[in-house]
Amino acid sequence: MDNPSENGGTRDSRLPTGEPNTEAGAGAVSGPGGAGLGARLPEGMRFGPLMAVLMLGVFLAILNQTLLNVAIPHMMNEFNVSADTIQWLMTAYMLVTGVLIPISAFLMETFGSKTLFVAAMAFFSVGSLICGVATDFPLMLIGRIVQAVGGGILMPLVMNIFLALFPPEARGRAMGFLGLGMIFAPAVGPTLSGWVVEYYTWRLLFYGMIPLGILVILMGMVYLRDIPRKHRPPLDLYGMVMSILGFGALLYGFSEAGSGGWGQTQVIAGLVIGAIGVFLFVMRELSVAEPMLDFRIFRYDMFALSSLINAIITMALFAGMFLLPIYLQNLRGFTPLQAGLLLLPGALIMGVMSPVSGALFDRIGPRPLAVVGLIITAVTTFEFTKLTTLTSYNHILALYVIRSFGMSLLMMPIMTAGLNQLPMVKNSHGTALSNTVRQVAGAIGTAFLTTMFTTRNDFHLRMYLDPINRYDPFVQQSLQQMVGAASSAGLPPAQAQGPGVAGLYGSLAQQAAVQGIDDAFWWATGFTVLGLLFSFFLRDVRRDRKRDARGPAPEGSRPGEAGLGTEPVPSGPAPSTPSGSGGPSPSGSGLQPEGGQA
Repeated sequence: MDNPSENGGTRDSRLPTGEPNTEAGAGAVSGPGGAGLGARLPEGMRFGPLMAVLMLGVFLAILNQTLLNVAIPHMMNEFNVSADTIQWLMTAYMLVTGVLIPISAFLMETFGSKTLFVAAMAFFSVGSLICGVATDFPLMLIGRIVQAVGGGILMPLVMNIFLALFPPEARGRAMGFLGLGMIFAPAVGPTLSGWVVEYYTWRLLFYGMIPLGILVILMGMVYLRDIPRKHRPPLDLYGMVMSILGFGALLYGFSEAGSGGWGQTQVIAGLVIGAIGVFLFVMRELSVAEPMLDFRIFRYDMFALSSLINAIITMALFAGMFLLPIYLQNLRGFTPLQAGLLLLPGALIMGVMSPVSGALFDRIGPRPLAVVGLIITAVTTFEFTKLTTLTSYNHILALYVIRSFGMSLLMMPIMTAGLNQLPMVKNSHGTALSNTVRQVAGAIGTAFLTTMFTTRNDFHLRMYLDPINRYDPFVQQSLQQMVGAASSAGLPPAQAQGPGVAGLYGSLAQQAAVQGIDDAFWWATGFTVLGLLFSFFLRDVRRDRKRDARGPAPEGSRPGEAGLGTEPVPSGPAPSTPSGSGGPSPSGSGLQPEGGQA
């Protein structure tokens, strides 16, 4: 049970009965507070500082993505650029992040976790400095690209560190604490940026990142240790080029589709080139002995299912993140600070509930959390299909808080449920693929919901302006109100007709836009219901005993994997890996809608 790995890896910190092994040796030391979460920490690594440095790094990377939207109008004025040009600050960041995440598994295995974390935070901090001092748009764009190089690596890297340090029975709580840092950032981001931009300068949003980034770098150099690696994988240049080309073009195509429609030449070209590039990349990785990103792990049924559910949930989540700010600011006239304050309580609920849902995951497994959370999310998302131009601020606030509570039961538990099925040596590939799926799903969801919103907005506006509908009671009443308002301002009745018609058009356009948002929320509700149906097939893979081996490593297992988990046999055909897989064949694999826990 306690055979050390040949590369200096940690020993199994659990006894055959599953209890923590307090005599596991140097490789399984728990720092202060670590025993409570079952952490298996390498020599010299302390639990408290470890959690602090990882959570703060993730917090800064995600906060950076939520700060920029409010500052965009001010940047347009200062740099004297159009909306289409300034949009590249977000598009470039998304593209760089999107092409780095798929190759993050290779980077982790090549450079090691500590070196890569410190380098990522260094890129992020330097990029923040460039953005803060930028005097023109090209320099600002360079700064965002440098930021993205660091930010794109952090999420899969930190998740991989958590998976390596925490055994499956403790990962729910551990990932819940990680989720606290992930969710708290978008909770404070819009409110913080609205306040800073309103009272100070947008440059402060970037200057503030620099000292925090330096602090994380110093903490990482002191408190982090490298997670043991198998070996340094060979560089697959062809695969890397296909990955960058494929995912970059695909994300660009979806991004442009969301802003300008699906019929544009650049959208069609981006989607076609991206699809070909991703296909060639997948085929390449399936054909080599040591893939840069191992797509064979999708043969693990719960990992594949959890990835699918997370993609669906991400698309539904973007409805609230994307559509609600449009409704609040563009259609209802709330300031960015007011809109941020409305979204703040819901995001705080998600942050507070993240560790709680993680602890519940460790006790009851993923299915009850997923089912309850998706029911709550589906009902509240459906309620957002009833928004009007008169919906009260408090009603929207209550709906968003309840919806956020439901979402807090979903994201990290479902992702952890799938990652728990993977063998230790596939953790880096699992985190890379999970984050890649979410990145692509977010781009697809944003583009699709934007298309639904604009299409239905145009449809409703045409219906209102159609000659047949000009005699609709709502239209007539609105026209009379507008003419009356113009007359009360002192205009003669004959002259009041013109402003009245113009005011009527504005009122109808607002009403049509609100109905377009309602229709887009119908689609988001459908996504949520689809995710709910799939969630009934989730099971707790820890009870399959697919993961860490109990006792000495079976004959034929990989060297150095004893105690760290031999590779389980997934449902369906066994993944073809260069070396044989160890570990017992699981019972009860496959999708099971009832019974529960195999």
